Amino acid sequence: MTAKWTCPMHPEVSSEHAGNCPKCAMALEKVVVATKARQYVCPMHAEIIRDEPGECPICGMTLEPMLVAEDEDDNEELIDMTRRFWISVIFTVPLFLIAMGDLLPGKPMSSLLPNTVRPWVELFLATPVVLWGAWPFFVRGWRSVVTMNLNMFTLIGLGVAVAYGYSLVAAVMPSLFPDAFRDVNGHVALYFEAAGVIVTLVLLGQVLELRARSQTGSAIKALLGLTPKTARRVSATGEEEDVPIESILVGDLLRIRPGEKVPVDGRVTEGHSSVDESMVSGEPVPVEKRTNDQVIGGTVNGTGALVIRAERVGADTLLSRIVQMVADAQRSRAPIQKLADTVAGYFVPAVVLASIISFVVWALVGPEPSMSYALINAIAVLIIACPCALGLATPISIMVATGRGASMGVLFKNAEAVELMRDIDTLVVDKTGTLTVGKPEVAAVLCAEGWDETSLLRLAGSVERSSEHPLSAAIVSYAEAQGIELTVAEDFNSITGKGVVGTVDDRVTAIGNSALLKDRNVDAGDLTRRADEHRAKGETAMYVVVDEKIAAVVVVADPIKESTYDAIQRLHQEKVSIVMLTGDNEKTAQAVASRLGLERVFADVLPAQKLAVVKELQADGRIVAMAGDGVNDAPALAQAQIGIAMGTGTDVAMESAGVTLVKGDLRGIASARALSRATMRNIRQNLFFAFAYNALGIPVAAGVLYPVFGLLLSPMIAAAAMSLSSVSVIANALRLRKFTATT
Repeated sequence: MTAKWTCPMHPEVSSEHAGNCPKCAMALEKVVVATKARQYVCPMHAEIIRDEPGECPICGMTLEPMLVAEDEDDNEELIDMTRRFWISVIFTVPLFLIAMGDLLPGKPMSSLLPNTVRPWVELFLATPVVLWGAWPFFVRGWRSVVTMNLNMFTLIGLGVAVAYGYSLVAAVMPSLFPDAFRDVNGHVALYFEAAGVIVTLVLLGQVLELRARSQTGSAIKALLGLTPKTARRVSATGEEEDVPIESILVGDLLRIRPGEKVPVDGRVTEGHSSVDESMVSGEPVPVEKRTNDQVIGGTVNGTGALVIRAERVGADTLLSRIVQMVADAQRSRAPIQKLADTVAGYFVPAVVLASIISFVVWALVGPEPSMSYALINAIAVLIIACPCALGLATPISIMVATGRGASMGVLFKNAEAVELMRDIDTLVVDKTGTLTVGKPEVAAVLCAEGWDETSLLRLAGSVERSSEHPLSAAIVSYAEAQGIELTVAEDFNSITGKGVVGTVDDRVTAIGNSALLKDRNVDAGDLTRRADEHRAKGETAMYVVVDEKIAAVVVVADPIKESTYDAIQRLHQEKVSIVMLTGDNEKTAQAVASRLGLERVFADVLPAQKLAVVKELQADGRIVAMAGDGVNDAPALAQAQIGIAMGTGTDVAMESAGVTLVKGDLRGIASARALSRATMRNIRQNLFFAFAYNALGIPVAAGVLYPVFGLLLSPMIAAAAMSLSSVSVIANALRLRKFTATT
């Protein structure tokens, strides 16, 4: 539960702090609202989500917060494991020296500690290490047996328990053991040092792994660190005060002084400056901001001063949505993970079986004392085969890659998008807002006989005011810039893929393309030829029809983004076929396509037809990525194997897409493909390390080299190798943090 303050007269006004309503000046009243509890997820099994911290019932790993906090300290598990490790070291070092001291010339340990005393000293030193230091492993191992989700802790717990339990009985009641357990001097071998060293090395591995894994959240922490804690709010009377970021409401005016961070997403109402958006978009060049330009929360203002009106606050800001998308992607599962899951499902039972077989073989045909050899090799097999490295191989790479992508301005929605991105061979792109800037401007107004530009723009601009299309905004902006007073259009109707129609000053006015002319049976006469001349230049020509007669052609130019040329060249070099879709007419579309060197063009495409084009390409066996930015692109984005949304576009497009390019720069597609290839290469390396390690380690631990080379693998060495295998997988994945598009 948390407290908020709301206005009794204006319930839409709320604040995290007490104060007065900015609309009516009444004192805000305190209310208590329920808040969503922080949730925790398993780093290896994303389907395991809990409202409280704990352990994963499948693999036994400690659950981690689903969203990293900027000021989050080392997690409790890391602190606990570190404490257990160092205390275990204090007991294990003398334990190891006592047990192995007689291997030195002169057997110095026998002279210091008689054989009757040494077992009790070793028991005293090993007990706190095993019963306290290894306690989390026993708890998780037992839970894995009860739930039948056998995992790495099953093997660790079993191996340590056998070594310690056997040694405990041998120290307290050695007379119970037959000759098969005794050496040439009649002593029963003790393995307290093996149990202690195994626990200490596994704890070391856990500490190293937890520290390395915590680095995967560095990208999210860096993004969280961009948000300022306070903002300077400008009241209706012009007074200014610094307020907590949480208290900012949509519509508030905020002053951003030189060098300050932009607190929330908004639109400039006053001032001029350049804003560094590199931490969000990856673009190093500051972006000029003037009145009516959008600004993104977390970016850094330059030398000018700005006043903005808040449009998105709290969890709705682009930065907050980026953080959430990165967190969700890091917890998702790539299709390649199914391979590791399938292997892991059979792995632990197979290892236990291998350990039993090793014990039986050594007990039957091993040298004396055969039972001691059998026990020590069976324990070595259990310890070295822990599948932690196998389980971490895929998710750790995905976590690092999605974080790195976010810092480059490329947001992956999930792990599947990371894996599939490298395989696309066809890119379908919308023209407006994707290939072009998406901010068209009126280039010419071609009036029919009897019409003047002012009268024509009053009618067209008034109708277009009710439309949200970028071309409509261009006409409205142009009319207002001419000082033309616009009015409200009656009976407004938007005809999908064709245009708009409305009534202004009792005159029915329609603006649209050739399909609109055909529907209304209007002949444009010579204006058709003049419109085609502009279309041949790649400009968009829209017909204006008043009272069912042609009145004008409004020519709108939407320049191609500077980055588009380089992006298409890079994609062509990677053998990606590019298909352009547009609602523009054939001539305009072909003009743009020829300038960009595109292979295929679909012009006069209605929104529903975009989906059909994607399906057609997929039916031909193509792996299709669709890039778009509008609501009408959402179905096609969802249908494509990979939907790519422009971060400058609509929320619906971003929700439908698997990849979002924060700044709408198509070069991000080439970067995303390169990151996808690097990530999958990294995952394959990790899986190879994990599989090869176990394929080689288990037979060696079982003693296959002993008959030929006389080599045996001590359980202590097996524990060290097991811990280092997990650390090596994590270290390999962390290399992706240094990825660049040219890597």
